Amino acid sequence: MERSQTAYVILGILAIHDNQSGYEIRKTIQQSVGFFWGESYGQIYPTLKRLAGEGLIEPVPSTSTGRKPRQEYSITPAGRECLQHWLALPYRHDPPRDEFLLKLFFARDAAPGVATAHIRHFQRNLQSLLANLEELEPLARAHNSHQPGFRYWMLTLSLGKAQLRTALDWSEYALTELAAIEAGMPETPQPAEGIPDSKNPQTSLRGPLTSAQKQSART
Repeated sequence: MERSQTAYVILGILAIHDNQSGYEIRKTIQQSVGFFWGESYGQIYPTLKRLAGEGLIEPVPSTSTGRKPRQEYSITPAGRECLQHWLALPYRHDPPRDEFLLKLFFARDAAPGVATAHIRHFQRNLQSLLANLEELEPLARAHNSHQPGFRYWMLTLSLGKAQLRTALDWSEYALTELAAIEAGMPETPQPAEGIPDSKNPQTSLRGPLTSAQKQSART
């Protein structure tokens, strides 16, 4: 049976944190994979029902103490087997949909200064996200270093930081190039390290922006 990516995100979250309600799953996503995976939160509750119907998760007694306890779920052995099968499959490399890059690509037809303003806004969002990750790292080490998946989580965090720093390096080069374009000057002769050079296709960014970075740049 074909399942949405949301289903596997939920199974993965419940494999780490059992006995979670839909609200708690959403919050956990925002604080973890949400930095690089743009999840459709409106799909969480319908997906929970489907997963429960397939026997991959099961309702469990609520551990909350509120006046109206939320329905909580736990992953089943079949759910763990399904998650393991999905993890072993080659990952999908879907074409990105990045409005920032789309507008930059067509920026020749924009009014003067528009592309520069977009890049400065892009920079501010990258700087904010990088600051959030740098604040998160010591907290993660202090509170989660005993978790079995901790070193995997740190690998994803370190790649995110590296990509953000590379994108910030690129943004400085882009501002210089845009200034040269608007002044009618020739192409910048030596791009910053790690920045693509139109005369040398072998030169490229060290990695693509994550979904969270792209989403940040659009907001």
